[in-house]
Amino acid sequence: MSSTIQPAIFVGHGSPMNALEENAFTREWHAIGARFPKPKAILAISAHWMTTSVAVTAMEYPETIHDFGGFPPALFAARYPAPGSPALAQRVADCLAPIAVMQDQSWGLDHGTWSVLMKMFPQADIPVVQLSLNLHEPAEFHFQLGQRLASLRDEGIMLLASGNIVHNLRRLDPRITAYDWAQRFDRAIQGAIRDEKFSTVIDYPSFGNDALLSVPTVEHYLPLLYVLGAKRAGETIDICNDELVMGSISMTTVVVHAPS
Repeated sequence: MSSTIQPAIFVGHGSPMNALEENAFTREWHAIGARFPKPKAILAISAHWMTTSVAVTAMEYPETIHDFGGFPPALFAARYPAPGSPALAQRVADCLAPIAVMQDQSWGLDHGTWSVLMKMFPQADIPVVQLSLNLHEPAEFHFQLGQRLASLRDEGIMLLASGNIVHNLRRLDPRITAYDWAQRFDRAIQGAIRDEKFSTVIDYPSFGNDALLSVPTVEHYLPLLYVLGAKRAGETIDICNDELVMGSISMTTVVVHAPS
């Protein structure tokens, strides 16, 4: 396992069914996992653990949480039995002090985390700790947490954030690839990321109606800000899986890494 600088990755995770299916998106996740040295552990930030404070999973053996409905039995039977890491949970608390970080014993790994890791690291042999999203805080707060967690990358810890830049379930339409507003917003955010105009990404409501439709609720967007916050000067940003599906879901993935 590697102690070299690990990447910070934002994955557009899309449907939980990606955990079972093989497609262009999941093949890219697998390729990303194989591209870098194996991490000592993973700190995951998922759209699906929303809290009113900051918390980390601190148990030895986190459960696989099936936090969805209406999918086939095979998906509910899926398990990702990765170990946890109380030591990493405490290290996260140290990085974020004096912000209080609750050492949680009840959550586990939700599908925003395990549906991606099943493809990225299928052996489930890397310790995984999940960080919650404090929805009482503004976007800038989440970016700043990413800045403070960046040092973990030097310790062999991969930062893996999971959400979607565009995520509007009310407007899903399997007959189309992307609404115009969804495509405009996704491309605008990609452009700001490439230009490293992170203040623009943080201030996404400035994109007006496109932003209102693309980000009707913040939880799938906020994980992106942790990865951008964890970027250091001179590092490379790669964007892949830059497609939209079902009209209003962006699969865009952002990989921040040291120059090769």
